[in-house]
Amino acid sequence: MPTAPYALIVEDEGLIRMDAVDILEQAGFRTLEARTGDEAHELLRQHHRDVVLLFSDVEMPGSRNGFALARETAQTYPHISIVVASGRVIPGPGDLPEGARFIAKPFSAQIVHHHVQEVMPDEYKPAALK
Repeated sequence: MPTAPYALIVEDEGLIRMDAVDILEQAGFRTLEARTGDEAHELLRQHHRDVVLLFSDVEMPGSRNGFALARETAQTYPHISIVVASGRVIPGPGDLPEGARFIAKPFSAQIVHHHVQEVMPDEYKPAALK
């Protein structure tokens, strides 16, 4: 039986991060967590072969915001699907890489599952999303 794919959740607000972890684990993912874009960058460097989804906030501490992290991830690890969320910032032209999705906060499990379903190629979707 194949193991579940990993999603990396990047969110500096603890309660929102816990909620996103719960939603994505219910969708069938194993999860890795980071509080900042810099922590996420390091986790991706170490685990990029296992991560198939980046789910990131936009505004967070550190040298990378979620848009920069999304663009960097798409360029360096093109197999990773990307969903970016924010309650205050809306992406402008060039903020998101091609194929990435944006969702507004607050988000529900249904909204997250819908966007993950759209952005993930079938071979990387966990069983709960197929």
